[in-house]
Amino acid sequence: MGIAELIIIAVGLSMDAFAVSICKGLSVQKVRPGHLAVTALWFGGFQALMPVIGYFLGVSFTDFVSSIDHWIAFILLGIIGGNMIKDSSHRDEDLKVDPDFSVRTMFAMAVATSIDALAVGVSFAFLKVNIWESVLIIGVITALFSAAGVLIGNFFGARWKSKAEFAGGFILIAMGLKILLEHTLGA
Repeated sequence: MGIAELIIIAVGLSMDAFAVSICKGLSVQKVRPGHLAVTALWFGGFQALMPVIGYFLGVSFTDFVSSIDHWIAFILLGIIGGNMIKDSSHRDEDLKVDPDFSVRTMFAMAVATSIDALAVGVSFAFLKVNIWESVLIIGVITALFSAAGVLIGNFFGARWKSKAEFAGGFILIAMGLKILLEHTLGA
């Protein structure tokens, strides 16, 4: 997997954090540097940590599934992407806007938005990618998107939330399909 594919996957994974960051931006009257830093560190950090955990879980049983690894990556990315697309169709009127940036709140949101990165880490184990390069890219891109989300949410409002989730889901499905086609067609 090349750097371009890693960047595309990172952008797709960051969309949940981006959408939540938009909500965090909505919740504050005036965005302060601390809001940006807290959001970027929590979301970027967890988006980087979870693929490492998934990778090492996946490595432990790679030998057993090496003949179907591309199918596993396709299915995992498809499920994650499909769920993101499904979630994007929920009405934004139900949006809960909470100005709380406490450790407890940010931890819960960081874990919730990074569960899909755990599954991607398992896929990375099967694809034998450089996990450290991958998580650096995922973490930095998520941190940047999260900080931008706070600013955008504060400036524009909630209308981008569902579009961001839909785009992220589409990207992950497309990358899963690409992996499947490369392995089955020998591209």
